[in-house]
Amino acid sequence: MILHTVLIRFKASMAEADKQALYDAVCGLQADIPGMEQVWAGPNISSEGLDGGFRDGFVVRFADRSARDSFLKHPDYLVIGDSIVAATDGGLSGVLLFELDV
Repeated sequence: MILHTVLIRFKASMAEADKQALYDAVCGLQADIPGMEQVWAGPNISSEGLDGGFRDGFVVRFADRSARDSFLKHPDYLVIGDSIVAATDGGLSGVLLFELDV
C-alpha cells in the first residue's frame, strides 16, 4: 500500500471554496482509477506550528505502486496538478510530496 501525501502552500488570496473544489476534483478520480482506495483532504489542524507554511494538503491511499502510477499519469490528474501548482505560493516550491510504502 502506498500513502501519497501532498502538502500545499496555497496563495493567501485563495478562497476556501476554490481549495475545496481542487480537493473534490482529486477525490473524484477514485471512480476512474482502480486501486485508488481512499482520499483525505483539508487544512492542517496541528497546533505545533511546524507546518512551514504548508497549511493544506491531501493524502491518497493506493493499493500498490501500479495504482499510484496510473493516478500520476491520468490526464484529469495532470490538469488538477497543474491547477494546484498555479494556486500555490511559489509554484512547485509551494508543493511538498511525501510517500510511504506501508
